[in-house]
Amino acid sequence: MAWITLYITMLLLIPARLTIDSLGSAGAPSMLVGLVSLFFWVLLHFRPRPAALNRRRPVRIAVFVFLFSAGISYVHAMSRPLLGDERSPADVAILTLLSWAGAFLLTQDAVDARSRLELLVWRLALCGGAIAVLGLVQIITRRLWVDEIAIPGLSGGPTFGLGSRSGFPRPAGTATHPIEYGVILAMLFPLTWHVAFFHVERSKWLRFAPAVALSAVIPLTSSRSAYLGCAIALVVCMIGWPQRRRFAMLGFIALGVMFMMVATPHFVTSVTELFTGAQNDPSIQSRTDSYGVAAEFIRVNPWFGRGLGTFLPKYWIFDNQYLVLLVTVGVVGAVAFLMLGVTAVVVAAGVRRRCDPEGRDLAMSLLAAVLAGFVCLFMFDAFAFPMTMGTLFLLLGMVGCLHRVESATRVIGGCDGQAAGLPIPELSPVVPSSGGGAMAEPGSGRV
Repeated sequence: MAWITLYITMLLLIPARLTIDSLGSAGAPSMLVGLVSLFFWVLLHFRPRPAALNRRRPVRIAVFVFLFSAGISYVHAMSRPLLGDERSPADVAILTLLSWAGAFLLTQDAVDARSRLELLVWRLALCGGAIAVLGLVQIITRRLWVDEIAIPGLSGGPTFGLGSRSGFPRPAGTATHPIEYGVILAMLFPLTWHVAFFHVERSKWLRFAPAVALSAVIPLTSSRSAYLGCAIALVVCMIGWPQRRRFAMLGFIALGVMFMMVATPHFVTSVTELFTGAQNDPSIQSRTDSYGVAAEFIRVNPWFGRGLGTFLPKYWIFDNQYLVLLVTVGVVGAVAFLMLGVTAVVVAAGVRRRCDPEGRDLAMSLLAAVLAGFVCLFMFDAFAFPMTMGTLFLLLGMVGCLHRVESATRVIGGCDGQAAGLPIPELSPVVPSSGGGAMAEPGSGRV
């Protein structure tokens, strides 16, 4: 838990521009922690393990299939002549993918009870709340602030400054780009509301603070990706919420929209034009022009692509990660990655049907977060933004962890599971909530 918490801190709270200079593009602190996580996961499998823990884990299988396809693509790329500036990015891309996989595997297999998974969700929500507050400060002061941070041992990369759209600032938090920042917030959005509604052993102000901070900053990001991801996550969560909570959230949204229309009508107009005027937006035109360019590269290496990391920005910027995958890891790798997302969504939906109310809401929140992340990959080249993918693989690991601990509980059962040495998730007693759902009772034993 402590090591995964360190990974979350390094990933979200250290500005993305700060790296270990001697390691170049492979020197991001979160990347190094992820690679060590992969080593720890290997050591984890030398421990004696109860038979229930050896059951099939579909999300992990899907990750291994994608890793295998990316590995074949890498070998294929190394077997052909590469330009000098393509070889190093290909090596870094594989190392980065292994780092994300390390975070995923350790999260899925080392977190041994649902109470500890809830603690991890709480820490992730706190970090999300922190970068949301930073985004609000950037908007109010119209300054990045993170470009002034210096950490011993880390050197700063290029600073892009605070972006703007229609005259309004676009916060980036600790991320490299406002799009990356908005997508990360969209993925964390459903988890912060899970914490707000179900971590009732904490102070109400404390548990609602991350959700309120994200709800305040996401509308101000001026990012189509953030709006789309947040809308998808919210719709999925509302499907699983009780009716009174859905109506309360719709009322909260309506009040927020009315306030924005009165306070900053020009901003509301600019947000509306992001969608109504999309046909005249140069960024949309660039995305549509990418299809023909991608088709030419795919035709040359259709099945396993030209190699992960070898398609450099000097060739073209697709602003669509799935097009990049088709070019770099081919049809096989792109389908494997899509199936990873589908597998995680199906697994989370299956776990939701078998859990108590708190577990159902956690499963639905993770499903919403993963779905939002995978849909937003259509909007930008996400593999070039390690914060986004590190967060997405961490969420995939949480889905796998929830499936593992709930499956182990059903197979072994409470008393027998403890006798076998398997930590069993604590199923909290529930009482009806005023919102129409069921909430965990304070003092239910969650760590």
